[in-house]
Amino acid sequence: MSPAAKADPKATTSSTELQVKTSPRPGSRVALELEIPGSRSKASFEGAVERLRRSMKLPGFRQGKVPRPVLMQQIGPLRIRATALEELVDTAFREALEIEKTVTAIGQPELSEDFEAVLERFEPGSVLCFTLELDVEPTPTLKKTKGLQAEAEVVQYDPSRVDELIEQSRKQLATLVPVGDRAAERGDVAVLRFSGVYADTNEPISGGSSDAMEVELEEGRMIPGFVEGVIGMAVGTDKVITCQFPDSYQQEEAAGRQARFEISLKDLKTRELPALDDAFAQQASDKQTLVELREDLETRLRQESDQRAQAARHDALLQALVEQLEVELPETLIQQEIRSLIEQTAGQIAQQGMDVKKLFTPDLVRSLMDTSRPEAEQRLRRNLALKALAHAEAIEVAAEDLETKVKELSRELSQKGNIDPQRLRQVVADDLLQEKLLTWLESNSSLSEKAPAAETTDPGGPQA
Repeated sequence: MSPAAKADPKATTSSTELQVKTSPRPGSRVALELEIPGSRSKASFEGAVERLRRSMKLPGFRQGKVPRPVLMQQIGPLRIRATALEELVDTAFREALEIEKTVTAIGQPELSEDFEAVLERFEPGSVLCFTLELDVEPTPTLKKTKGLQAEAEVVQYDPSRVDELIEQSRKQLATLVPVGDRAAERGDVAVLRFSGVYADTNEPISGGSSDAMEVELEEGRMIPGFVEGVIGMAVGTDKVITCQFPDSYQQEEAAGRQARFEISLKDLKTRELPALDDAFAQQASDKQTLVELREDLETRLRQESDQRAQAARHDALLQALVEQLEVELPETLIQQEIRSLIEQTAGQIAQQGMDVKKLFTPDLVRSLMDTSRPEAEQRLRRNLALKALAHAEAIEVAAEDLETKVKELSRELSQKGNIDPQRLRQVVADDLLQEKLLTWLESNSSLSEKAPAAETTDPGGPQA
């Protein structure tokens, strides 16, 4: 790239065509080396002078009528040159994209050097050279598409889950009845008066007292040691128990500290479960008999297991496919995906009735942007791997299949109003293509089974 030329009489009459040279950069970026003819650099400067003159207000002059010498004196040539250069860079970038049709820009361009350095070289009427760098759409490729080896977690239907769900419904429909002839047992509901202090300072615990709180005597309902201390107490008795807050307790002041509670058991209740009969089935569901309820739960749990098994297979296949992916992720796409993840999180929080604006402080957003990056990159790699597979194997959605699905969903969503037809079509097309690609992968890959990971929490499932 040649340095900026001095003003030349020929420059102002030379061709106004922009000269563009492209070269690749790491991270799915492209450099646009631009050479601006002297005539255009002068025209940009004169245009900046005219725009500033029209907008300037000075006492003694009508707006837009400030003489050029006065304007130059008031604003100074440096500001005018800076204004002209900003416009020149923006215009040249847009024109360069028109010239270089193969460059698919994403995000905004950046000068490869400081703006001030380019400004120092900028002389109206002289050739100006500078380089813009920008992220471009990546071109993903796959080392291979067929014969992938993947290991998927086994997901099997568990018949015992039917009984678990029925018992959960029985507990929800249970009647609480007083207990007066025995001590508190696990599973009871205790009505407690208690007050707590930190054991090391005797300072009252914020929120650590109540005159009458119903506490379910089950593991995990209170801090470790509290429920265990209540079990065995009789109604009307008092007790002092010592507990310890977990190190990960949400209130930092209490985390890891020992606490002492004075407890009075005011009342004790137990759950009287409904009988397992047709009346229970009708109360717990829309089924008329207990047999129908069991059959319905079994069907739904089998469907859920099938869906989880399919998801496990797809996850394994996608991971195997991503291992074959060759691509450089542009920072612009990563940042877009991070913002998408944070917006999804914010939407979920808002649906729970919490104030997103108060929760999402600048510090939290910065932290979320850092912690969300690995997931954002993983999602991008999966999407780009599927895109590369579709291209490599010429897999696409048939037009009639797309039209059928769009019409079907349009009918279902018509009552909700405000449907964006183009957005709906794009979402449906993406979903159908992904489904087709995953089906193709299953048919052209080798899947083996691995033992399921140990579940530490209730996997959920349909309610009775």
